Amino acid sequence: MKHKRGFNPLERMAAHRKALCRNMITSLFRYERIRTTKAKALEIRRSAEKLITRAKIDSVHNRRIVSARLYDEGMVAKLFTDIGPRMKDRPGGYTRILKLGKRQGDAAELVILELVDYKLETEEAQEKEAKKKAAKQEKAKAPKTA
Repeated sequence: MKHKRGFNPLERMAAHRKALCRNMITSLFRYERIRTTKAKALEIRRSAEKLITRAKIDSVHNRRIVSARLYDEGMVAKLFTDIGPRMKDRPGGYTRILKLGKRQGDAAELVILELVDYKLETEEAQEKEAKKKAAKQEKAKAPKTA
């Protein structure tokens, strides 16, 4: 039974677990999508969602609390200026876990942990191409002044 167990220790000492959590949360906020094992993703998700909830309200107090958990000041700034405002109207559930299957060596379940509003690079590339085509068409329609 899982009664009175607050977190998954991930078979690591406390300092190693805290460092792992900090590094993975920083990577999640930097790339907005990471590939990891299911156990780590479930544990990281809890901490990441609490930080995103803090980032929805930009105050000195919230910035200090988040800075104590994340050592990268650039990621703290990105969290409060980019990710927090994007999640402003969402009441929770900022991340999703997508199953990939089992890892070949040890059969650990692999998952992708990503932010809910994450867009793949291919979609972003298609949007950029559409904007470029629209700009070229506007340029071609404009009368030439000679």
